[in-house]
Amino acid sequence: MQIIFDDKDLEELITTGRNSKYKKYSRNKKFMKALAIAYNFLRLSERASDLRSISFLHYEQLKGTNGESSIRVVNGMVERILFREFDGGIRITVLSLDDTHYGNKK
Repeated sequence: MQIIFDDKDLEELITTGRNSKYKKYSRNKKFMKALAIAYNFLRLSERASDLRSISFLHYEQLKGTNGESSIRVVNGMVERILFREFDGGIRITVLSLDDTHYGNKK
């Protein structure tokens, strides 16, 4: 699947493992490993609905949004990758790394 990033800082974090905006995440090795795995599942899927079969990602279409969906990065953490599906699930635009999922009060 073709992936286009709206958040260039997130793209840098995923591709290089470093970014000043996401510094707290780049220091967490467990998170970075899980982020790479989640990104690879996104990249290798033919359509976003295929992510439903990978239980630990907890793929869900978000209600009350303009077609946004999310996948979990690490089991036990609230951070999610939010994305929008286009062209019948062929292209995904990564929007942001969200740490407020489920009303988290960090």
